[in-house]
Amino acid sequence: MAYERSDSNTGADGGVDTTALALKILVAGGFGVGKTTLVGAVSEIRPLRTEEQLSRAGETIDDTGGVDRKTTTTVAMDFGRITIRSGLSLYLFGTPGQDRFWFLWDELSQGALGAVVLADTRRLEDCFPAVDYFEHRKIPFVVAVNCFVGARNYGAHDVSRALDLDRGTPVVLCDARDRDSGKEVLIRLVEYAGRMHTARLLDSVG
Repeated sequence: MAYERSDSNTGADGGVDTTALALKILVAGGFGVGKTTLVGAVSEIRPLRTEEQLSRAGETIDDTGGVDRKTTTTVAMDFGRITIRSGLSLYLFGTPGQDRFWFLWDELSQGALGAVVLADTRRLEDCFPAVDYFEHRKIPFVVAVNCFVGARNYGAHDVSRALDLDRGTPVVLCDARDRDSGKEVLIRLVEYAGRMHTARLLDSVG
């Protein structure tokens, strides 16, 4: 199930909101692409993080090329929450980026409405596994290009073609550090996932 309803959530006006909707969203992508940053930037609660210091032993396993300044890594998940509008909240689950933690993805993806795949144009190939994962499982997703300082700028069409995305899969540019930018990405995903789920429902009864 992609959402939960709560019968006793407190609304923004202090009253009881009996129609609260909570949607589960995944934030995926390669190592060091900004998943933890995005969840932390948009979350209205103190985000849960499971970061550990990168070890010398891990240098032989994790590819840190292009993210040499990164000193920590997510080993389980990040978690945050954001209210999009009254009665609609998103629960954000940031996935670990390294290959050795991909076994967690199946568990985290259970019940997800959709996913944000963060991409770094300097290491675009790092998001291929996430794109393949969601395409094969027919989980709606958007690709959010995290615009790092100093990285070459590419248009949404160029990124879509480079990733060989299915027609209609949204590609948006964002700054994972900026709350408003991250929120726009999430709104775009919810709208897209809603259209996809509605189309599938109509196909199933047609």
